[in-house]
Amino acid sequence: MMVGWGAVAAGALGGVLGGAAWSVRGRSAQVLAPSIWRGNRERRAVALTFDDGPSEGTAAILEVLREAGARATFFQCGMNVERRPEWAAAVSAGGHEVGNHTWSHRRLDFASRAVMREELGRAQALLTAVHGVAPRWFRAPFGVRWVGLGQVQRELGLMGAMWTCMGRDWKLPAAAIARRVQRGVENGAIICLHDGRGVSAAPAIGETVAALRVITRDLREKGWPMVGLSDLD
Repeated sequence: MMVGWGAVAAGALGGVLGGAAWSVRGRSAQVLAPSIWRGNRERRAVALTFDDGPSEGTAAILEVLREAGARATFFQCGMNVERRPEWAAAVSAGGHEVGNHTWSHRRLDFASRAVMREELGRAQALLTAVHGVAPRWFRAPFGVRWVGLGQVQRELGLMGAMWTCMGRDWKLPAAAIARRVQRGVENGAIICLHDGRGVSAAPAIGETVAALRVITRDLREKGWPMVGLSDLD
């Protein structure tokens, strides 16, 4: 049976578009910017990470982590740090690591290099001032990378960080969040949760806090070290 040129062209186009989409959103993609999505698969440890903070709810997250003896990485948005610098500072004061999550939590697809430089650079400057150390890690909002991001990351000394497991805690109830994370636990896993909701003021993160209590208790009982991204190597 002969295949028409139209079908061949359509198949080729689909492959190109699929590859482009993977480059932008694929958690293991390295095409547009260097990043990691898991740690050492030979080491029994997991990294808990939190995006979109700080917020009024960050205090509750920090308390759960303190009780669990866990260290985590918080990807903070510049706008939220500017609004709540005391909770931003509480994260590093508690022994946790801080990463860059842009200034305004905007998606980076179709953004110019100048816009990306402004988003990352402005956040990097404020985070460095508040925490006394320049963040090493960057997580793109919504996991979206774009052309030119790799250069901006290199200029700022940032390595991208995706995730092994996404808790989807912005939409699920606590029990479902906990189940998703528990299913995703493995050596070197990077778990993504949220202590904010974009740059919304006073976000409701009660379900995340409730899920985190279950998650950290389960991990502790099973002997899983909970570490920052820089300790996951």
